[in-house]
Amino acid sequence: MFRALRHPTRLLPAAFLAALLVGTGLLMLPAARATGEPAPPLVALFTAASSVFITGMSTVDPATYWSPTGQGIILGLIQVGGFGIMTFATVLGLMVSRRLALRTRLVAQAETRSLNLGEVRALLLRVLAMMVGFELVVAAVLTTRFRIAYDDSFGTALWHGVFHAVSAFNNAGFSLYSDSFMGFVGDPWICGTVAVAVILGGLGFPVMLELYREWRKPRYWSIHTRLTVWGSVILLLIGIGAITAFEWSNPATLGPLNWRESLVGGMFSGVTPRTAGFNSIDYGAARPETLALTNVLMFIGGGSAGTSGGIKVTTFFLLAFVIWAEVRGEDDVNVGARRVPAQAVRQAVTVALLGVGTVALGTLTLLLVTDFPFDRVLFEATAAFSTAGLSTGITGSLPASGQLALVALMFIGRVGTITVASAIALRHRKLRYRRPEERPIIG
Repeated sequence: MFRALRHPTRLLPAAFLAALLVGTGLLMLPAARATGEPAPPLVALFTAASSVFITGMSTVDPATYWSPTGQGIILGLIQVGGFGIMTFATVLGLMVSRRLALRTRLVAQAETRSLNLGEVRALLLRVLAMMVGFELVVAAVLTTRFRIAYDDSFGTALWHGVFHAVSAFNNAGFSLYSDSFMGFVGDPWICGTVAVAVILGGLGFPVMLELYREWRKPRYWSIHTRLTVWGSVILLLIGIGAITAFEWSNPATLGPLNWRESLVGGMFSGVTPRTAGFNSIDYGAARPETLALTNVLMFIGGGSAGTSGGIKVTTFFLLAFVIWAEVRGEDDVNVGARRVPAQAVRQAVTVALLGVGTVALGTLTLLLVTDFPFDRVLFEATAAFSTAGLSTGITGSLPASGQLALVALMFIGRVGTITVASAIALRHRKLRYRRPEERPIIG
């Protein structure tokens, strides 16, 4: 049993399930709840899952339901979940390279500029240092803003600054305010700082490391970094521009604000679907086109080996290059001056289709156990799978079966894509024979 768990594709789910159980037990302690009573098992389980899988969805108000002790437990689970995902995803990539042939390893390392297997310890330390460093900077800015602009006491401002810095960089979306960031919809210091933390945390450690080394030389970037960076820029521009336009005249969201506040609110709402989970507008009152676009952005998610969820930006834009190559009648999929191996293409197709199937199954399950309309149920299922954590406000009204379905979606969305991708790579083998070819009718 223990030998089987040492396999990397089994170790990751087992580790997160163990963290989920520990977190559930801690949140059931009387000291974790504001009233001093033990939290119901389902509430503790859902909150622990949302924290460990850094989703941000909640069936209760974290600001009032949990005591400072409970909020501290949530903060710890977020940090463990974020740090664990970044390191596990990166180290799994190194484990994959160790299982491949020497020539393939050398080619992979040359293309991705990845670290070798002897640097795992240094890798983990760099991940931790980078994560803590960014969080400290964000916490300092937020603490100063809360203290000066909102007249919070230093202790309250510090606690809120630290909590939201960790939650933002880890793309968790948990907030100590009952309305998330709706009270700061027009504040560029708070919304802008949180948005930057969300974007950086969602890029992924390999991309951040490569940008740190060669940010002035984009022509030398690896395919992974190119797809992640430029893909993220495109999605951010589309999200910010479209959502701002959709909600500009909506009297329930950006309509009552002046133009500066509307721009800040639109910017924040275009960034948070990158699986952050914060909201500065009421998604329950958003226009249908905003919900539809947000679904797409949440499903795509952020960068690989980072704190974001979804099928990943790299997967989505690699599939775009696959379509482009097929339309042009080319045998190879090329990104810039590099050719993408067929194994990576199959891997991307598998992850994307499994994501679509998971969201579809989750949506159908929620429709069967609730009476909410399709658009809200789809939004909830997509937010859970992508670990975005955004909601139209129906999470707390779901029955127990619906909440358990969301927990399953969060688990699959956070752990499943990494595990499936790694399992495919680890099981890659060359057959000694090939079967006769036959072409089916497509389309």
